[in-house]
Amino acid sequence: MGVPFEALLPYGIMLGMFAFSAVSVGKLKEMQNGGKKTRRGMDAWDRVMLERDRRLTGFARGQTDKAEAPPGFELNNPWRMEQRYI
Repeated sequence: MGVPFEALLPYGIMLGMFAFSAVSVGKLKEMQNGGKKTRRGMDAWDRVMLERDRRLTGFARGQTDKAEAPPGFELNNPWRMEQRYI
């Protein structure tokens, strides 16, 4: 005995919604990374380099070929100073 196709419609709708949401989230992450694939398995060095690129270009995944840093970059220090106890 066959299964009526009306019984499979909810499963098709759910599968379609899962596929739509997966594609949407992937595209949103790609747009946030400037059209590049998302980074996976980043270590501390990668995070430092992403922060440096963000400070240089204003975008975390942006890169520049300029040999000189923009004006004001020397004052844009990423290191946090500790509060001294006096």
